[in-house]
Amino acid sequence: MGLFDAVLGTESQTQTALNPEEAFAVIVLAATASDGYLSFEQANSITFVLSRMKLFKSYPHEMMNKLFEKILGILEGDGFNSLFNAAKDSLSQDLREAAFAVATDLVLAEGIVAEEEKNFLNDLYQALGVSSEIAIQIIQVILIKNRA
Repeated sequence: MGLFDAVLGTESQTQTALNPEEAFAVIVLAATASDGYLSFEQANSITFVLSRMKLFKSYPHEMMNKLFEKILGILEGDGFNSLFNAAKDSLSQDLREAAFAVATDLVLAEGIVAEEEKNFLNDLYQALGVSSEIAIQIIQVILIKNRA
């Protein structure tokens, strides 16, 4: 979204309804691509991590692909802010904390964290309403996990 779009409000104002699974996937996808790039490996990592979660146990591989196609379609039509806000509004507090944890894990798993990714994670915990204490605990645990 450009500067004029922010001022003039030309981004779609459509309120997108997402189920919790879609919303969770939006948050994780946004964090992983927050440096402006989403590699094939990162996309595979997202699919792998989500497929191991209880929330996505009923999602076979083909359904996961359709989920990401839907997300990308909404992103193209409504824009990032609308999609992110719909995702945030569709998650319970527990799922917000879990989404922050998974997003942090995927970002930190690469070993190199770009400044854009740090800024995004900092904004993400606040936007999701995750307390700073919980966010710090999540980051500490993920850093310990990724030492190995």
